[in-house]
Amino acid sequence: MYQEKSSDNGSSIRHLLRRIIFGTDTKLGRYFDIALIVCIILSVALVFLDTVASIHERYGEIINILEWGFTIIFTLEYLLRLYCSAHPLRYARSFYGVVDLLSVMPSYLAIFFPGASFTLVIRILRLFRIFRVLKLLRYLSEGNVLLRAMLQSGRKVFIFFFSVSLIVMVLSAVMYVVEGPENGFTSIPKSIYWTIVTITTVGYGDITPGTNLGQAIAALTMLLGYSIIAIPTGILTAEISQEISRSKDLRRCSNCLKNGHENDALFCDHCGGELEREL
Repeated sequence: MYQEKSSDNGSSIRHLLRRIIFGTDTKLGRYFDIALIVCIILSVALVFLDTVASIHERYGEIINILEWGFTIIFTLEYLLRLYCSAHPLRYARSFYGVVDLLSVMPSYLAIFFPGASFTLVIRILRLFRIFRVLKLLRYLSEGNVLLRAMLQSGRKVFIFFFSVSLIVMVLSAVMYVVEGPENGFTSIPKSIYWTIVTITTVGYGDITPGTNLGQAIAALTMLLGYSIIAIPTGILTAEISQEISRSKDLRRCSNCLKNGHENDALFCDHCGGELEREL
């Protein structure tokens, strides 16, 4: 009798924890998510601040203590998720389960590998946990539209990239011949670096043309860069527009057979019939 009561209490505790940790339909669940978001943002902010030399020298010990505090919190949360999950192994092998585990590993790895810089990158993975807390997966359909548009425009973007590469090669060779090593263009690869930087920005000033002809070519390269930037944007925008149109065509009313409804529409704008929800 005592064992049955203990088992019932254990299952009720697991159910309560599951509703709080994995769900947001309760007040405690929302408070838990808010507290978790605050901890994630603060822990990542500490990582950023710790890379500043002056802050590290002055507050390094305090940051280390706070980092261990967040590590203990995230470790307890991970263990609680394993305890109350309906399928612990499935959760542990899932994407977010792996991210949860990796978010607590850096501090423990630092014990065996002090000063390891790769732990910095792993700590940043904590930001991925916000996606689950905020339930951003509801926008996955919009993300799929963008992904399909990028895949559809892949060939066009590749041809554009190949054409830009040819232009870069020609301009690099010309600048190498016109300017020469005395103005910093010591080789064609060095000229390629200057050309790419000039096309994408306006140059860093580490290499500058000294002749009138070289400066004229540099001005032309800068203007060319502004013209080039708009091309892939237009290609991707056109593909996104087509994908949105195609996704609207899939929303067909079963009553009047009219299509072209918005993705979040519940009823047909022609006959008022209820639309089938997309899976």
